[in-house]
Amino acid sequence: MTLSSRTAVAIHTLTKLAQHGQDQLMTSAEIADSLNSNPVAVRRVLGQLRNAGLVESTEGYGGGWRLSRPARKISLYDAYAAVEVGPVLAGHVHPPNPGCVIGRHIATLLHTEFTAAESAMQQRLSRTSIADIHGSILDLEREAASP
Repeated sequence: MTLSSRTAVAIHTLTKLAQHGQDQLMTSAEIADSLNSNPVAVRRVLGQLRNAGLVESTEGYGGGWRLSRPARKISLYDAYAAVEVGPVLAGHVHPPNPGCVIGRHIATLLHTEFTAAESAMQQRLSRTSIADIHGSILDLEREAASP
């Protein structure tokens, strides 16, 4: 099972926008360059982030994207919730066999476990802001530059 990379792209995008502050606009091409990606793919994610109220855009010459609120007020969970559809851990695609002792009970037990795991993930991602990620990146860059 492979999870979507949309959350990583969304967090990267929000962090790149945080680097430039709320007053400076960035184009999707500038953001895509940081992601080593295609501006069209970045615009799709930016559209989802805009729908969630995390970014805003200005159209036309000199237009672009910026955070709609301070980076310290945007959590990693906000980014996740903006771009992911459905739970990370899904149950069976087809109902298990009710004639089997495992099949009769597995869905209920997995639902309990998966719900707890999703809740733990939400709590963890909610504790870290885009500003925290940006600050950690700057710290790593300073460490890499020092002799």
